[in-house]
Amino acid sequence: MPANKKYLTKSPFQKFLKITAGFFGGYFVMISFHQLLGYVFEPKNVVITAAFTGYILWAVLLLLAFLAKSAWKIWLYYLVLTGIFAIPFLLKL
Repeated sequence: MPANKKYLTKSPFQKFLKITAGFFGGYFVMISFHQLLGYVFEPKNVVITAAFTGYILWAVLLLLAFLAKSAWKIWLYYLVLTGIFAIPFLLKL
């Protein structure tokens, strides 16, 4: 059964932004989140856990990018989350 056309993104640029937001933006959020966990907890344990949870988190963030109505907003959310998770490394705390 094909998808209903009214729910599909019509602009090729919006499609490109959603794909890149899901792929790259989701990856950046996932990496920065696990680095933050490595800063809070023992890094050895976080690396072992990240081997499994990283793929799950990345897949969920990839899916969320396609569910969003605006690709610009999802890029903004992913960049803000990446910045928040990277604060300890940016400030060298």
